[in-house]
Amino acid sequence: MTVVANARMRKVKSILVTQEAPSDPGSPYFKIAEKYGIKIDFRPFIVVEPLDAKEFRKQKVDILQHTAIILTSRNAVDHFFHLCKELKLEMPPDMKYFCVSEQTSNYLQKYIVIRKRKIFTGQKSLSDMFDLFKKHKGEKYLFACSDIRKNDIPDYLRSNGYTFTEAVIHRTVPANLSDLKNVFYDILAFFSPSGINSLFVNFPDFKQNNTRIATFGPATAQAGREAGLILDIEAPLPEAPSMTGALEVYIKRANGVK
Repeated sequence: MTVVANARMRKVKSILVTQEAPSDPGSPYFKIAEKYGIKIDFRPFIVVEPLDAKEFRKQKVDILQHTAIILTSRNAVDHFFHLCKELKLEMPPDMKYFCVSEQTSNYLQKYIVIRKRKIFTGQKSLSDMFDLFKKHKGEKYLFACSDIRKNDIPDYLRSNGYTFTEAVIHRTVPANLSDLKNVFYDILAFFSPSGINSLFVNFPDFKQNNTRIATFGPATAQAGREAGLILDIEAPLPEAPSMTGALEVYIKRANGVK
C-alpha cells in the first residue's frame, strides 16, 4: 500500500460491492461480514442492454454467413438468441458454438437441443478456447460480444489469420444509482472501468473524502486514477489474489485485528 493509502487508513464498518450479490451462501463476502461485524451491501453499477434489430443491422453483419458462434457469457447467449428471434433467423443445425465455460454451454439448452448441436467448451481459461480454435481453423467465426469487451479473443483470431467478424449484440451502460445519493460507505469496491464511469455519470460532483476505493485489475485501477480517485486497495495482491482477500488484508490492518 502507498504512503497516501496508509495515511487514510480508518476503521471499516461498511462496504459497497459494485456487483450483484453472490448466490452462494458460502461466499467469502458473507464470511468477512460475519467475521469482522461489517455491513456489506451489493449493487451493480452497470447494466447490460440488448441491441434491437434496427441497431444491429447498422453493423451490416450477416449472421448466417458464419459457421461458428463464439459466446463468452450467459448474457451473450440470451441476447444472441433474442436478437435472432427478432431478426426472424433460425440457426441451421450444423452451426457450431464455442463457449468459454461449461456453465455457458449448458445454458444453451434454454434455446437449442444440445445433443443435436456441435458445441465446443473451454474449461478454466481463454487459452482453452484458443486450443479449440486451433482444431477448427477453417470456420467462419462470429464473435457475439458487448460494446465493451476484452481484446484477448479478437487479438488471437486476428494475429493467427482466422476468418471472423465481431458483432456487438449488447452494450454496457451505467445503472441508475440516484437512490444512493445520500448513502455513504467506508469502502467502494470496483471491478471494471465501466463501474468507475458509472460512479461519475450518476454523481458528477462525487468527492471521495474518507471513502476508501478498492479496485480489481490494472484496467480498473487505471480508470480510477484517471478519474482522480485515491486507490486505497488494489487487487490482486501477491498475498491475496481475490478482491475479498485484498479487502480482508486491509480490514485487518485498519480495524486492528490480529
